[in-house]
Amino acid sequence: KVVTIAKSKKFRDHHGKVLLEGHRLIKDALEAGAVPQTLFFSAVGHLKELPEAKLKRANLLKVKFEDIKSWSDLIAPQGLIGIFSKPDHAKMSYPATQLTSSLPLLLICDNIRDPGNLGTILRSAAGAGCEKVLLTKGCVDPWEPKVLRAGMGAHFRLPIVTNLDWESVPSNLPAGIKVCVADNKDPGAQVETTSVLMGAGRAGSAPGNLKAPVKSKPQAAPEHEDKEGATGVCVPELAAQYYYENWTQTPVAVVIGGETHGLSADALHLAASTGGKRLVIPVVPGVDSLNSAIAAGIVLFEGKRQLLRRHKQEDERQKFPVV
Repeated sequence: KVVTIAKSKKFRDHHGKVLLEGHRLIKDALEAGAVPQTLFFSAVGHLKELPEAKLKRANLLKVKFEDIKSWSDLIAPQGLIGIFSKPDHAKMSYPATQLTSSLPLLLICDNIRDPGNLGTILRSAAGAGCEKVLLTKGCVDPWEPKVLRAGMGAHFRLPIVTNLDWESVPSNLPAGIKVCVADNKDPGAQVETTSVLMGAGRAGSAPGNLKAPVKSKPQAAPEHEDKEGATGVCVPELAAQYYYENWTQTPVAVVIGGETHGLSADALHLAASTGGKRLVIPVVPGVDSLNSAIAAGIVLFEGKRQLLRRHKQEDERQKFPVV
């Protein structure tokens, strides 16, 4: 049953359980208010590193280390595995340091299917001080063991809203927010619709006039990589700029596209409806693309830099008002 929870998304969803392994992850989960059901440990010393008061509701079962080793997919298991109720982001209590460092910066993941990439993206979002992360349908399950390992506790540091239809994304965003998309297309060149959908997972070079709007042909294009056939999609025009130019004048959400097909048409329509732009990461000509997790880290930390600089300038204006 332990192995099934770890391996099967269907089982996790049906039973409302997740599996967490290792001291760091289980401690972060307990401190954030996640509800433990059962903890398997191979030595009593493993429990002493955890907050004792949080363990009172859990079943504590001492088992042989060989059993944990057979359940775990880690090369070097730590001898501690926990079965938790599936965490609800609305009921979690996130670390005070995270909340005080939170910025009006959100992340939307669009068809991120690689577990290692999603975990790394969530870790970067927590490190940059994102207010929230939204995962659309088509993203890998964030409670998959590989995502949890790559996330390094990010799951318990900021709200992660999962399995969203694009129609429900706006209701999970603050009013007045601008949605930008990370992209790699040359705005000065004629863009085919099929290539417009290649997004942050393929962030590349963009020479030429970045202020010019992208003009796209309304041809049939694949809307999602998991849908068979082509759907007629009218791709909206979006102005483009380099990612290091100012794009954080208002609260902003950044869309990072998947590794295979990049940005979906839904992401582009959402950005257009909020007055958002394409954020281009220039790379050396001939380099095809950047990994989606790398692109997310570059754009999010640049957004953090811009927001902190603006907040500092506003504080200085309040202290020394211009006469």
